Amino acid sequence: MTTASKKPAGTGRDVTSELAFLIHDKGVGTTRISQILGMDPKTVRRYARAATADGLIVPPRSQHSPLRRFQSYLNERWNKGCTDRTRLYEEIRALGYKGTDRTVRRWLEPLRSSAAPAPKVSDVPSTRKVTGWITRHPDNLTSDEALRLKHLLAHCPELAAAVERVRDFAVMMTNREGHRLPEWIAATEVTELAPLRGFASNLRKDLAAVTAGLTLEWNSGPVEGHINRIKMLKRQMFGRAKLHLLRLRILLNTSRR
Repeated sequence: MTTASKKPAGTGRDVTSELAFLIHDKGVGTTRISQILGMDPKTVRRYARAATADGLIVPPRSQHSPLRRFQSYLNERWNKGCTDRTRLYEEIRALGYKGTDRTVRRWLEPLRSSAAPAPKVSDVPSTRKVTGWITRHPDNLTSDEALRLKHLLAHCPELAAAVERVRDFAVMMTNREGHRLPEWIAATEVTELAPLRGFASNLRKDLAAVTAGLTLEWNSGPVEGHINRIKMLKRQMFGRAKLHLLRLRILLNTSRR
């Protein structure tokens, strides 16, 4: 085998990943492979676990870029003949863009080097964004968010059914209407949404506790606070002392309160 100091010249990422996969498939450990190929062990593990080349592709960061919601506008203006970066930057700033001119320049660079028209940017909201729209109180949604959610629900009956169940449960939590829990479980168990059916069925296993949690004003917050405090004291010791010292620190810390 070739040592790390004699790594084959001209080896691209695809060839290197194939080598890592083949060697790992023979039972060689990742540490030894990293020494053979002169690679970081984390990279070797990523190459070895990737079933295809697509598994090595890093998702684009532009999904969370401040430019994200203005990309469609920029492409549309570009296709209409406006290729002045400064002018486009000023236009989207007037629309609420908070990013830098440099980000706009980077977005426009591929368009300048291509003769084809700028592609249409998909305006489909992410799963995380839709989840936020569903779980937030309707009064806290902007008019644009409420309109987009309404459009989604009109085209997806399953999602509309999920929203109805989720919001009804939220009303129970907010108004402490635990007496309605059996009714909510019965209505949810007959829906066509398997995850919600499973959630509702599991609530029956500890119905009294869940009902109390949805009815009474008390909660487990103070208990969780004490647990977090004990964990903090334990981490401060860095494993250099045993249980008897941790016990003394907890008692001493409590007596000072």
